[in-house]
Amino acid sequence: MPIRYDFTGRAAVVTGGAQGIGRAAVEKLVSGGAAVAIWDRDKAFAERTAKELSAKAKVIAVGVDVTDYAAVEKARDETVAAFGKIDILVNNAGIAGPIAKTWEHTLDQWNQVMAINLNGPFHCCKAIVPGMIAQNYGRIANVASIAGKEGNPNASAYSASKAGVIGLTKSLGKELASYDIAVNAITPAAAKTAIFEQITQAHIDFMLSRIPRGRFVTVEELANTIAFMCSEECSFTTGFTFDATGGRATY
Repeated sequence: MPIRYDFTGRAAVVTGGAQGIGRAAVEKLVSGGAAVAIWDRDKAFAERTAKELSAKAKVIAVGVDVTDYAAVEKARDETVAAFGKIDILVNNAGIAGPIAKTWEHTLDQWNQVMAINLNGPFHCCKAIVPGMIAQNYGRIANVASIAGKEGNPNASAYSASKAGVIGLTKSLGKELASYDIAVNAITPAAAKTAIFEQITQAHIDFMLSRIPRGRFVTVEELANTIAFMCSEECSFTTGFTFDATGGRATY
């Protein structure tokens, strides 16, 4: 029997929630009774996902580019207008970036990865955290990557951005430790999502070769851990990085 966390009365934001890990997280939150706002730059896709999942709980789609802070503030206001508050934030939106040697990255490629993968979570936290402080409750789950711990060759922009997410998690977790607000990250090895379309087969094979379990993690497995990170039961752990690497990282 799958573990079901009770999110009744809670309002959540999931960035990049239209598909992949984000959608799986939305489904898990909805199954527990949360109202969820899917923040995605592809609003039409987000609206389709919201419609599919709205039978169990209130799910809305909000079109937003997380690299644009003004747009994030607008999305926050729209979400609060719909739900009255935001209790949970899942920072999931991200891109793989170029698969190339560090010195072969163009400046635009590097900046784009940082803007989405690192600035995006910062923008969302900056916009939403004050409201969590005011209500003395919040749960923030940041989707990082094993690349942020170990640094994958030919993926330095991605690796650096996810290392930044881990650092952001540690700092923010300590800053909010005196409130009932938990900030944690998860570091997946790799999951078969649309992000695989952005990388080479050779890089996919490399990632699989590093996983002792011999398979990729499923988005449902990640969603189960994210659900705990977003739950009231996650009441003491903060600033921590939950491993989801199939044995690749044991620290």
